[in-house]
Amino acid sequence: MSIEIEEPAPGGRDERPRLEEKLSLLPDQPGVYLMKNAAGEVIYVGKAVSLRHRVRSYFQPSRNGRGLGGAKVAAMVANIADLEYIVTDTEVEALILESNLIKRYRPWYNVRLRDDKAYPYIKVTLEERFPRVILVRRKRDDGGRYFGPYTNVHAVRETLQFVRKLLPVRTCTLDLSGELNYRPCLMYHIDRCGAPCAALQSQEEYRRVVEQVVLFLEGRQEALVPELTRRMEAAAEQLHFEKAARVRDQIRALQAVIERQKIVSAKDDSDQDVVGLALGRESACAQVFFIRGGKLVGREPFFVEITPGTEEREVLGAFLQEYYARADLVPPQVLVPLEPEDAGIVTAWLEQRRGGRVRLHRPQRGEKRQLVEMVAENARLALAEYEASTERRQGRNQRALADLAERLGLEQPPRRIECYDISNFQGKQAVASMVVLTEGEPDPSQYRRFKIQSQETPDDFRMMAETIRRRFTRYFREREEVESLVAEGGPRDEAARQARRAELMDQARFAVLPDLVVIDGGRGQLNAARAALRDLGLEELPIIGLAKRFEQIYMEDDPDPLELDHRSPALHVLQRVRDEAHRFAITYHRQLRDARTSRSALDEIEGVGPRRKRELLRHFGSLKRLREAGLEDLYAVPGLPRVVAERIYQQLH
Repeated sequence: MSIEIEEPAPGGRDERPRLEEKLSLLPDQPGVYLMKNAAGEVIYVGKAVSLRHRVRSYFQPSRNGRGLGGAKVAAMVANIADLEYIVTDTEVEALILESNLIKRYRPWYNVRLRDDKAYPYIKVTLEERFPRVILVRRKRDDGGRYFGPYTNVHAVRETLQFVRKLLPVRTCTLDLSGELNYRPCLMYHIDRCGAPCAALQSQEEYRRVVEQVVLFLEGRQEALVPELTRRMEAAAEQLHFEKAARVRDQIRALQAVIERQKIVSAKDDSDQDVVGLALGRESACAQVFFIRGGKLVGREPFFVEITPGTEEREVLGAFLQEYYARADLVPPQVLVPLEPEDAGIVTAWLEQRRGGRVRLHRPQRGEKRQLVEMVAENARLALAEYEASTERRQGRNQRALADLAERLGLEQPPRRIECYDISNFQGKQAVASMVVLTEGEPDPSQYRRFKIQSQETPDDFRMMAETIRRRFTRYFREREEVESLVAEGGPRDEAARQARRAELMDQARFAVLPDLVVIDGGRGQLNAARAALRDLGLEELPIIGLAKRFEQIYMEDDPDPLELDHRSPALHVLQRVRDEAHRFAITYHRQLRDARTSRSALDEIEGVGPRRKRELLRHFGSLKRLREAGLEDLYAVPGLPRVVAERIYQQLH
């Protein structure tokens, strides 16, 4: 793909070409355009068959009035101060590039899936000699087969349990790429695994089981019944009646799943997805029903962030693009409630993803139209439930924060709460965590962790003081960096400077002060943290300690701890942030401890010095993979003698 990018001129804003000049120079070619505000922040990313016609249309009165785009486009255009563009060879390339840029910049006026990084997948690890069926959070191009994305992780875990109970696939993480000489575990003895690790099941036999797993996850459960019936009859003929009874129970469980699947069409047994859409003010719900072989085998609701005034066509087009970029399957037909924006480009891209013909169809009448309306009604109900749940949660949080402010004597409810915890084992691998609640909700993007540098451990007071000192020293440093960057931007009006400052503050890691600091500990930890704040000139910052044993709250000006009723919403907020800080610290501590244990194990092996250790870690990529490696993998390491490889294997196993 050939790409041309038009960059802004160096220096301050006054040196950039005027927006009108850029509009007059736009090429009549496909590509992607990036709209920017006065602060240089990307506020919208779009694609176009013709950059000249599409971008110029935003600034025509008919575009930003009551016509196409409406109020949303009018509000966006009012904030556009600059633009960039990227020329591509085809419209499909523009669509793919647009998707990548939206993920990178997350512009305010674009449609985005909520929490898209958290969606789980079921993965069949086909890249392994004896594949497993596992839950993963990220889809990779590694040879495995992925199913999803799903929105309900609890339902995914239940599906995994059912599959593993129904079909005997291994659940262990043993490296089975080399010699198969392991001892069979309990799963073999209860007929949940064929023990390929002990060479009690051939690779061909195991692969047949994996193929059945794939059929089940594809929604083709009926294809499994004949094979299971054959296994049951064979076991009965060999007088293995207990085994035959277990297979009979598997068949009954499978038939129960099949019976719950709704027959959508007796005439059309093709695979298709049906998409329904419902829009709220700031959120939308896209519901997808999966139809395989004429039967409804599953559904998933996805919630989308939108700005007020966003049109349905734009939301639908953006959702199809985001969803099918990560979906495991693009069916030959997708039914939609209306024609999405740039339907031709979306269809061409879907065909490219599928490697075959795809029909993006808006049915006008009959059975398919009724099906689309049913899915849309489900989307409306899901959106109403989601918005009601969000409002209830926000209301609870606001009441809890108001209660907390009253109990602690704060001037206003704390919008940002930071909590700190220390984790170590007899002073070894000492770490600290910082977690953040924003408006009463965990904000993982703001979490931070620290390796304790002090050698005088275990000393909880000293470690807590170090953590607080390092965090708020960074606050002053980053504030200075932000102001320096704002000043370097050249002469701007006050509004532009404030917008630039806000953008940089969002990007900074420590440049914001909390409304309340919570220390996991009692009077001693609180005094140590307070002393560190006082040394930095932040003695006015509200800070408390929360002791685990009796949930007592320690405050600097009160000699007696405050004890809240265990039903108090204020206490629940503090417990939530304290427990999250503890979890985050413990996780980091265990990671460092496990890494140190593995490194120490390598250090004790004759023939493995610092250089060879670095080469081993570079070859395998991580200590975890080195531990999982078999003898054949170690033999394959360049320059590693076989005798040393055998010592390493024995030491790590």
